[in-house]
Amino acid sequence: MKKLSLVDKGFLASENRETPMHVASVALYTLPEGASEQEFLQGLATNVRSADTLLPPFGDRLRLGRLGLAGNAYWERDDAMDMDYHVRHSALPKPGRYRELFNLVSRLHGTLLERSRPLWEMHLIEGLQNRQFAVYTKTHHAAVDGARGVHISRSMLSPDPNHVLNESPLSLESWTRYKNDLRAGKKTAHSDQELRNVADVLKSTFDSSANLFRALSAFSQTWVGRGGDLALPHRRIPISSLNHSIHGARRFVAQSWPFARINAVAKAFDGTFNDAVLAICSGALREYLQTHAELPEQSLKSMVPVSLRQAGDVESGNAIAAISAIAASSEIAAISAIAASSAISATAAVLSPPAVLSLPAAQSLPSARSLPADTARRRLDRSASWPWGPPWGSPESRTSPRVPACSAS
Repeated sequence: MKKLSLVDKGFLASENRETPMHVASVALYTLPEGASEQEFLQGLATNVRSADTLLPPFGDRLRLGRLGLAGNAYWERDDAMDMDYHVRHSALPKPGRYRELFNLVSRLHGTLLERSRPLWEMHLIEGLQNRQFAVYTKTHHAAVDGARGVHISRSMLSPDPNHVLNESPLSLESWTRYKNDLRAGKKTAHSDQELRNVADVLKSTFDSSANLFRALSAFSQTWVGRGGDLALPHRRIPISSLNHSIHGARRFVAQSWPFARINAVAKAFDGTFNDAVLAICSGALREYLQTHAELPEQSLKSMVPVSLRQAGDVESGNAIAAISAIAASSEIAAISAIAASSAISATAAVLSPPAVLSLPAAQSLPSARSLPADTARRRLDRSASWPWGPPWGSPESRTSPRVPACSAS
């Protein structure tokens, strides 16, 4: 059994009907020439379900003790694994447009994963135009983060359209071969598992539990504006429809952009690919809020994930932290948004992994002290803003393979 880290348990503890905590992806593929759509997808589903031993944690279910998430939690092998439940075959009414696909994905994405089973699902979707089919997968964030999700996706694919994977792409055998291929020709760094536990990092940073308590008390003073020169990004977050309570339904939409075009934008403003993506997101948020007459005078603050994954580490479930970033939604020029994003990237680059992990933890933990009062206040006055809310109004993230690939099954 593998023990869940504090970060892993945090995703489970944060989940409710209105806030699902799974990560998901939609991939589009074109059928091989001459292949029957129904037969091909039935064969693909059979191949995926055929694994005797699944790569972790796809064959594991959650095990909690008497204290629930307040105590230790583990991944343990599910001896009653039902692959037909986890790998499903769906069909859109032909000729299916992207709109119908997005509606189906929206419904699938709004439902919670069943915690008595391994926390993942895969949906093979036929019926699309132009001989395409889609694969929608969702996995709980307690099991994987975006970076490991990309590794898992890459292990199932091949740049060679003629390559055939005989075993299930979810099998431990296929995963082991992928890891060996990654390590061939390059010695990987040892993965520092201690970085996965926020409490351990904070405790080591502040020397003892007593010092940790005093440090958090100091942060709490900063939280209410009495921290002297120390400032936190939580206070006075611009209020918009993006940081109010929402219901559990989700809407999925997508837009394709050539990598070359995004790289050209980044190069024109002396930024990176991620800088350009964040700038695009900032511009989209600005246009949306302007259209609905909600654009605040101050720029929005966005949560930007930062990977702490060591080189060669493909096993850790969650190796991430997050920083609060100014989205530059109050700026019209793209160069302003890219400049803001570049500053974020530069800040993250100079911080050590423990520092990056400690920073958001120190920013966020003091909120627990004011949460009961804030909740009571909101129940009395639902129009009230959140002066002590989270240090961001929206998340912005990008994780995906950067090369074209084919299904190897």
